[in-house]
Amino acid sequence: MAQSVWGYDSDNGPERWHENYPMAKGDKQSPIEINSKDVQHDSSLAPWHASYDPGAAKTILNNGRTCRVVFDDTFDRSVLRGGPLTGAYRLRQLHLHWGSSDDHGSEHVIDGVKYAAELHMVHWNPKHGNFAGALKQPDGVAVVGIFLKVGKTPKPEMKRILEEIDNIKTKGKEAPFQHFDPSILFPKSRDYWTYHGSFTTPPCEECITWILLREPIEVSSDQMAKLRSLSKNGENEPLNPLVDNWRPPQPVKGRIVKASFK
Repeated sequence: MAQSVWGYDSDNGPERWHENYPMAKGDKQSPIEINSKDVQHDSSLAPWHASYDPGAAKTILNNGRTCRVVFDDTFDRSVLRGGPLTGAYRLRQLHLHWGSSDDHGSEHVIDGVKYAAELHMVHWNPKHGNFAGALKQPDGVAVVGIFLKVGKTPKPEMKRILEEIDNIKTKGKEAPFQHFDPSILFPKSRDYWTYHGSFTTPPCEECITWILLREPIEVSSDQMAKLRSLSKNGENEPLNPLVDNWRPPQPVKGRIVKASFK
């Protein structure tokens, strides 16, 4: 498997990532399955809060593996703080993982339940100098994970991202994405689970404090279909739908998942 071509197919997918990225077999890998009976309520866990500057949004792109929105993180412009975190973490990007049908696609699994998609908002700790430096530290990165479930009423929150899909249909396409406040993507409830884990894509660095929101946000089946209309191939290649870009749950290996709620 060539270094640069990891993906989600049988020849280069999650089962084989460790051949080039040994950390993928580490002890603190993500995602995991969360079982309510094993979760510990921690009354000392503070509420988290995000203050995001809508002007920090820059571009939206299709990199052949996901749809990503990139933010300006050159200063403390859009930050996440509180919860299990010490200090402010800067928002760098958000991206999605989704399935080939509405009954699966999320990376984390809750009591056996899979959602249609999972949104990851990736923040890093500026005390480590830059993003690359943060990747080497256990407290380097904080990811807010939000589940998307399919319901009858399409939520307006995802609309802005999905409107741009036609402009980034194929791998390598990028479009301006200005003035967007990602906090509209948060559900009403701030309840969360938290644990220490990793990126769910190679090199799978174990530097992430996960803040997984208990309440999913709702999207329509049509909105999910729109995501699946992206192609993992470039524009002069045959259409190859970008679907099932999720990593299956990894061994928990003794980690404790804490909950901010009872």
